[in-house]
Amino acid sequence: MNAQRHSDLLEATQLTRSGRLLEATELIQRTLGGRPAPRPAAQACPQDNAGGTVIEGSFRVIDSGPFAPASTAPDAERDAAGGREAPETVGEPLFSSRLAAALREKLARFRGPAPVFEPTLPRPAPEAIPEGARFIAGSYSNPAGTRSYKLYVPSGHEGQPLPLIVMLHGCTQSPDDFAAGTRMNELAEQEPCLVLYPAQSSAANCSKCWNWFNPADQRADQGEPSLIAGMTRDVAARYQADPRRIYVAGLSAGGAMATTMAMTHPDLYAAAGVHSGLPHAAAHDLPSAFAAMQQGASGAGPAGKDRAPACPVPIIVFHGDQDTTVHPGNGDQVIVQFAPTASRHAAQPKTGANPDVNVERGQVPNGHAYTRTLYHHPSGSPHVEQWTIHGAGHAWSGGSARGSYTDPRGPDASKEMLRFFLAHPAGPSR
Repeated sequence: MNAQRHSDLLEATQLTRSGRLLEATELIQRTLGGRPAPRPAAQACPQDNAGGTVIEGSFRVIDSGPFAPASTAPDAERDAAGGREAPETVGEPLFSSRLAAALREKLARFRGPAPVFEPTLPRPAPEAIPEGARFIAGSYSNPAGTRSYKLYVPSGHEGQPLPLIVMLHGCTQSPDDFAAGTRMNELAEQEPCLVLYPAQSSAANCSKCWNWFNPADQRADQGEPSLIAGMTRDVAARYQADPRRIYVAGLSAGGAMATTMAMTHPDLYAAAGVHSGLPHAAAHDLPSAFAAMQQGASGAGPAGKDRAPACPVPIIVFHGDQDTTVHPGNGDQVIVQFAPTASRHAAQPKTGANPDVNVERGQVPNGHAYTRTLYHHPSGSPHVEQWTIHGAGHAWSGGSARGSYTDPRGPDASKEMLRFFLAHPAGPSR
């Protein structure tokens, strides 16, 4: 290693240790010849990986060498590990390899407080499926790959056109876990609808996170958006769903992917729901994903720059104001992406009435207070709805202890999303 490279890498080490991760990454890339960092390779999760740390991205710690700062998180507060690893480059100095590991360690340590219900805790037995209802396993494939799914078909369905809700789980979750936590199947019996739960593959992301931060997974005609949309169309056709009432929702990484689905497929999804998520194209790699999660998205990435839906898609957003895993400012940025009136509202003085915006405040009995903000379409109807849950962290509001990452003390996000969806069918041209 020449003296200049050694000096640069020492400087990058100091930048990493001081938390200036984007500068460190840029310096590493420049020092190693200006090439981009190696693209993470999908790998299966090792079985002995339970002691690591998950972030709402895709990395786990793979090097505990002297340049990797020790984690201070108590073992009891850690999630199961998983992620994609950057492969070693032949001939790359060990110093830079360990420096990259130190950067990954910094990224992996970024997480919020433990969820209200840890995914590692024993779960109550799943509720019985009502007589006549079905919870079906299936899979869908296209040139981008294959994804499995679970589909809930409510009792009494005999081929009549029903709404279809696509539910995208968060990291480390599964369709069964997400269904249990959100109670969406139970609601689908009360307001008959089909509920589709796509499953992220551990081969695509070892933490089973949707890859919302990869540019290849931020476009309509490729990657995970093409898989989710193709699966949606396939299920809708086979179960005769109402084409004007197809919706998408998600939590955390799934919430970020839900914004991407709404942005890239406004002709397919009539409305979207985002819980503790991020705007479409909020990041273009892992360092920018980390920055968006920690500080809030500052702008769209390459795939989303200066882009908006061809037809604005109605959206309902939930976010806890004490979420330290995904910064609450991301909820605000989702609103701005989907409602131009939101940015005008934020820039206006807080005095006087705004006919485009209504603000309501409430309190769940023995639970969280919340603020509900409605942004109205020029036609006069509420087009965008934002729920800020005061005192809540990174968990599905009003969810059930039968699933992971839920907070029963908040307003019922599932019920409110379903109410919002059914009030927003697509236009008659679909």
